[in-house]
Amino acid sequence: MDTKIVRITDKEQLKDEELLEAARILREGGLVAFPTETVYGLGGNALDEHASEKIYAAKGRPSDNPLIAHISCMEELPALVREVPEAGRRLAEAYWPGPLTMIFRKRDEVPYETTGGLETVAVRMPSDPVASRLIRLAGVPVAAPSANTSGRPSPTRAEHVIEDLNGKIDMIIDGGQVGIGVESTIVDVSGETPVLLRPGAVTMEMLEAVLGRVDIDPAITGPVSADIKPKAPGMKYRHYAPKAEMVLVEGEMEQVVRYINQETKKAQKEGKTVGIICTEESRNLYPEGILEVIGSREHEETVAHNLFAVLREFDNRKVDCIFSESFSRDQLGQAIMNRLCKAAGYHIVKV
Repeated sequence: MDTKIVRITDKEQLKDEELLEAARILREGGLVAFPTETVYGLGGNALDEHASEKIYAAKGRPSDNPLIAHISCMEELPALVREVPEAGRRLAEAYWPGPLTMIFRKRDEVPYETTGGLETVAVRMPSDPVASRLIRLAGVPVAAPSANTSGRPSPTRAEHVIEDLNGKIDMIIDGGQVGIGVESTIVDVSGETPVLLRPGAVTMEMLEAVLGRVDIDPAITGPVSADIKPKAPGMKYRHYAPKAEMVLVEGEMEQVVRYINQETKKAQKEGKTVGIICTEESRNLYPEGILEVIGSREHEETVAHNLFAVLREFDNRKVDCIFSESFSRDQLGQAIMNRLCKAAGYHIVKV
């Protein structure tokens, strides 16, 4: 398959003509990768079971891992969900459009191929102008997981999508680097008490400010057992993983640096190439190893923004092992640590 690359010159001065072909491809059951404010998504018609099957095939994604249906406005929501509970209405008023996915009870018209066999459907309204306009022009809800090979770090630039999916899908829309850099927050509002299934830029604190009580799914803090059916993307399977073995080091900063430096020397003596994920504040504390500065602790949004690109860069540099500093688990740090823990396969050393 020849994958067409379409480059958007100015997202703020977007013209419908730039997206009409992509919209037609989606309507006709094809696949289009496009930018959102979180990461690049791989889009297909959410109401077309064959389009959803194509998404799973292109990504190499397990078919019980649910897809997120994207809409461009509230008027498109009733076609997907049986009802919008009070919690869902309040969150939509506060954070849509934006990096928030909610899980509702699905309508019969939504195929199980899209929902991973579940009676619920995950829905998001992206704020990115390319994503929003594309969905509106397509005239169908767009199922769009991250546009990468399943298990690899999520794509934050079109080059990442090309690397993973060129020749496997119909079109890639290059809208430049995304803003946030980690996937959307996912909240299940289909039950009595809202449950956080995946942390993101809409933080736990922000959810509680709107809803009061919000429970946290155990999958956020550790791996889930093989017999669990995932209710949201990223809950069950290995995600975000670089090719090299990765270790996440937690503790006081001084001890973290000392441990990483000791282990780096050990690994180098064994002939290994070592990658280190550090911050602007600590970059001068590591005399050995290949450093990737992920961002600043003073501005955690920079860490989220760079996280997946740093993991992919280590793949490009063919390191044998990676040591990463850890971060606070509050606010946006909860999402950052969730992704790093999964990337490391929960290989965490406390010092």
